[in-house]
Amino acid sequence: MKQRYFLPEGSILDGNPTLRPIRPRRSGLEILEFAILASRPNGKFQFLTACFLMLAVFFSPLVATASDITQQLHRPLNNTSLRESRDRADSLLRIGEQQQITGYADKTIDSCLEALEIYHALGDYKAQGMTYDLLAKAYIQLNRFQEGEDALRRRLAIARDTKDFQAQIFALNNISTVLLQKGEFTPAGKTVEEALTIAQNIQNSAGEGLSLSNLGLVNARLGNYNKAIKLYETALSFRRQVGDILGETNTLNNLGDAYLAMGNYPDTIGTYGAALRIAKTTGDRTNYLRAIDGLVTAHSSVGRYERAFDLLEQRLVTAKELQNQREEFKSFMTYANLYEQLNNYLTARHFYERALVLAKALQDSKQEVFLVDKLIKLPKR
Repeated sequence: MKQRYFLPEGSILDGNPTLRPIRPRRSGLEILEFAILASRPNGKFQFLTACFLMLAVFFSPLVATASDITQQLHRPLNNTSLRESRDRADSLLRIGEQQQITGYADKTIDSCLEALEIYHALGDYKAQGMTYDLLAKAYIQLNRFQEGEDALRRRLAIARDTKDFQAQIFALNNISTVLLQKGEFTPAGKTVEEALTIAQNIQNSAGEGLSLSNLGLVNARLGNYNKAIKLYETALSFRRQVGDILGETNTLNNLGDAYLAMGNYPDTIGTYGAALRIAKTTGDRTNYLRAIDGLVTAHSSVGRYERAFDLLEQRLVTAKELQNQREEFKSFMTYANLYEQLNNYLTARHFYERALVLAKALQDSKQEVFLVDKLIKLPKR
């Protein structure tokens, strides 16, 4: 499972201990021969030493005992047991990743916690770190931000203990974005600055690009859009330098958000458009949907509703292909909002009703209550 910074990115190492070769013991005859040689007049040792060595004959076994042989034969069995445990943990981690991708974050948490118990018993710190990464992602997907932050800080502690600087950069960036989600902007900024310092010290260009992009995100949340734009532009140069296509697309979307917040619609549309093209080429559905959302907002803001609806249709098709009800719900809500802006209340009502059906299927009680109230108040003409 690849290490990734997962808010908007290792392999598991085989930690089975290798048996050290057993040094053969000297036989009693070898010791006796050495003692005789040492007792000669021209020997290097004195007679007393020779006598001492001769006595060792009586206390050294001439052959390996049955218990020694049995112990040696049983060692591979212990390794087999370790291998089975590791295979079980690795399988749980792979299952957990698939559960998270398909939207079953709660099941991912169960798989990760079981895998962690095994990795703790094996003393495999790198595997523990990867598991905490996935566990944090699942918690955050369920909006359980505090538990997600706790998992990430455990991951960071392991990275520091093992002096894994790249993992420290990723963990600090992920912690920073969780802090942003919680509205803790100042701690988020300090955390990502620490990541940037590490990346610069070890000359990790990928880490610099990631950290600069997130530092731009912190400034954007604080309303410092001009500074955010400069940071995003610098981040883009690093991400292009190392060929980080996913990172480049994410930063372009961040840059589009900043232009949109400033009301700079030409640059907004151009930047989101670049992100959309790259995401479509690479099959990056997350950034593809995000770019469409930005473009729909930008085009509708300048009255280009026809283009906005074309993009929204693409969004809904993609959501259905992914069989992602949450993204379908978002598409219906955007459709409804646009038609409501155009005073087409009948069509708006149709999409709000479809959104309500999905809210119930998703068991999203908050949205369900909102939509029921919305439908009551929406004009019927």
